Amino acid sequence: MAITAALVKELRDKTGAGMMDAKKALTETDGDMEAAVDWLRTKGLAKAAKKSGRTAAEGLVAVVVDGGKGVAVEVNSETDFVAKNGEFQEMVSGIAKAALGVDDIEALKAADLGGKTVADTLTDKIATIGENMTLRRMAALEGDQVVYYVHNAAAPGMGKIGVLVAMTGGDEAFGKQVAMHVAAADPRPQALNADALDPAVVEKERQVQMDIARESGKPEQVIEKMIEGRMKKFLSEITLLNQAFVVNPDVTVEQAAKDAGATITGFVRLEVGEGIEKEEEDFAAEVAKAAQG
Repeated sequence: MAITAALVKELRDKTGAGMMDAKKALTETDGDMEAAVDWLRTKGLAKAAKKSGRTAAEGLVAVVVDGGKGVAVEVNSETDFVAKNGEFQEMVSGIAKAALGVDDIEALKAADLGGKTVADTLTDKIATIGENMTLRRMAALEGDQVVYYVHNAAAPGMGKIGVLVAMTGGDEAFGKQVAMHVAAADPRPQALNADALDPAVVEKERQVQMDIARESGKPEQVIEKMIEGRMKKFLSEITLLNQAFVVNPDVTVEQAAKDAGATITGFVRLEVGEGIEKEEEDFAAEVAKAAQG
């Protein structure tokens, strides 16, 4: 039987499977729609697709360092329970190691992981573990020395927050302290220094401060001086080198680095679920939903 585009579309609409998977299923079953649905379910592909709309805001960040390069990846799951699953952790660890050899998230999805692509491995795990999962982010950092820290570690090299710090000079112990600072600092550092900040972020804050100052009714020249002081404070709060060092708040991170004979050249901070809007559902609604389906 000829496998038409209309048949492929119908199967995709029924199962949510990818185009190539749907076409293969129809080819394997001589165009029998119900058999093709069963084929996809057997392979775990329909099941994975059905779960793909569910919010995955838990999971793990894994970090790996090899010489002067470090990578951090975030793999999400629906529940924290799965993040503690050894099978899930093993997959996340493998994905992080694979990330050392690529430059971006798309290349990582296509990278080999035990004979399958990372994307296919993830699809298989969705089917076997039974939760939606996503490979959300990766970040790489290079330097003379790269040090990492994992907060709330669930297993070696992976946890809720992963931090990489690149520096020249200094020792690993100091680098680890800086990485811990990046994990814990409030507010979180948004850039290494003022020069590395997104100009749009700086301009937006300047405009906000101008509007606040003008509400006071003070003369324009006084406002300019007020803004100068407020922007200096703003930049010191959100740039890593200007923040008070958590280990010794009497000095800035930059001064602490000088004292340790180090120069910090970059950092990366990934936190699980950062920026993902979780679906809130009360327990009664959850029970009612389960009873219906």
